[in-house]
Amino acid sequence: MRSSDVRQHRALQVLHTCAAVLASVALLVPVRAAAQDLGVIGPVYAIAEPNLMEVILARLREAEASGALAKLQREARSGAKREVEHPAAVTRVTKTTRPRSFYYDPTIVVPYPITDAEGRVIVSPGTQVNPLDTVSLSKQLLFFDARDAGQIKRARQLLDRYHGKVKLILTGGSYLDLARKWRLPVYYDQQGALTEKLRIGHVPALVSQDGKRLRIDEIL
Repeated sequence: MRSSDVRQHRALQVLHTCAAVLASVALLVPVRAAAQDLGVIGPVYAIAEPNLMEVILARLREAEASGALAKLQREARSGAKREVEHPAAVTRVTKTTRPRSFYYDPTIVVPYPITDAEGRVIVSPGTQVNPLDTVSLSKQLLFFDARDAGQIKRARQLLDRYHGKVKLILTGGSYLDLARKWRLPVYYDQQGALTEKLRIGHVPALVSQDGKRLRIDEIL
């Protein structure tokens, strides 16, 4: 190979090497540029977020100044008083139209072992327990709706018949009004828990103990 050809060949190699280096540098540029500070583009504003507690306090101050807060307080007190004096009626229980009598067995089956303070098993799982074995029903339970004048009259008759040994339990009406009027304790079947447990569907209903069972009479 002539000397001129050798020089030309070496020049081409150098050009190829330079091109490869430039290509590698070009690939690295985006990576380096991503880590650089590009400066500020457009106006910059500080992040401002109101303090939540300050907003709440400001709203309360506004409500107090306008009288809205006092109004809400009055409405809350009034609503609470209504709920206490007139609890929600047990809507699933209706007035008796046809008398019926049935029994309820309060026996339960213990689902897990009951132990004493030292861990000794005193009641084994599967044991049947009847509360009436240890506690007797000292008074009959009378469920009735005080919104019905006829049921109030019937309740009064039963009170007199059993010489006051009747526990009065309302399914509707104001127990406080009746307690003040009769000067007797009057209870309320909150959310229908007792009537549902005893499977009472109609009132007036009188519950009494009959041996180890409870007898339930839905009466007129």
